Amino acid sequence: MLKTRLTEMLGIKHPIIQAGMGPFSNNNLCVAAANAGVLGLLSTSGLFNKNDQPWVYNSFCDTGEANRDDDMATVLETVLKRTHRLVKDKGGVFGPNVMVSAELKDKANVMIETAIKAREENPEMKNTLKVMYTSAGDPMGWGEKIKKAGFTWIHIVPSVRAAQRCKKAGVDVIVASGHEGGFHTHWEPLHSMVLFPAVAEAVADENTLVVGGGGISDGKTLAASLALGCDGVLMGTRFLATQESDFPPLWKQSVLDAADRGTLVARGYVGPARWLRNARSEEHARNTLQKSPGVFLGTPDSYTAMEGGMSLIDYENESIKAAYEGNKEKAMMAAGEVAQRISNMPKVDDLVNEIMKEAMAVLKSVQKFVVE
Repeated sequence: MLKTRLTEMLGIKHPIIQAGMGPFSNNNLCVAAANAGVLGLLSTSGLFNKNDQPWVYNSFCDTGEANRDDDMATVLETVLKRTHRLVKDKGGVFGPNVMVSAELKDKANVMIETAIKAREENPEMKNTLKVMYTSAGDPMGWGEKIKKAGFTWIHIVPSVRAAQRCKKAGVDVIVASGHEGGFHTHWEPLHSMVLFPAVAEAVADENTLVVGGGGISDGKTLAASLALGCDGVLMGTRFLATQESDFPPLWKQSVLDAADRGTLVARGYVGPARWLRNARSEEHARNTLQKSPGVFLGTPDSYTAMEGGMSLIDYENESIKAAYEGNKEKAMMAAGEVAQRISNMPKVDDLVNEIMKEAMAVLKSVQKFVVE
């Protein structure tokens, strides 16, 4: 068993966070992860897609035992209460992943206030719904509401500069997300081996924890992250390919089938995105080079302001719909670089136990290199 500041702060058994992986439903995965002793995160941005991506929205509602016709706040409240009911007996800990970009400020407020209301009306939920995880936006301005309500606040960043802004905002746990990560990557290709220690050196102290994400899939990479100064790790793709994962069967199998150099970067809805390599995603990359070259130049651009930019998003939506329908020819699936290292689809509890066993063995083995 590994004891870190993250396990102590959150009351979880293992120093692992299961990524939110929005906008796709992961309601059942979150339950399984929390019950396995890691922090489970609920994706919530699928709630924005009722009209433009109903296949994502419907999956979110159905796996969360929510009514598709309810408003956004009611659906989220239903999912939060369901998750609490299914994890409380095992002491599971979870929280929602809320996108806080300027364009989504109103929706983010609804989601945060819904979580606060759920805890206030159900005091027992304070033992399980402990975390508010924010992403895809500036942390400034959110701290008072989140921390006043008693949540541990986690925010994800791609750089030291962004991490320093998190510290200024009062974030409790800063996730440093390397370019190896799946789907939402970043404009600057800063990788985990450099990013983790840089962020830890810049912001970690007695009040601020750092978690590493991007390229993490097993005990070896967990141990390496701890050695680089992290208090724990964030894992997405490895949890995607599990039996309890809510992702479509084609998506999960495609992760297992990924080979060496099995991913690429092309345009995504919120910027650069990492996709599993296939004929469809290679075509998307070529189109991205023509219509959104900033993805490859590290220069942020807006698809709404570019000629033909919206066609990239339409292509993405069509491809994700195909993944849900099991249409392999037209499907495009997001995943991290670690996909090429994943070859099985275990139960979440078995996966976590194997990761922890390996991590402890690695940490013990490296002691042999130390000579007094």
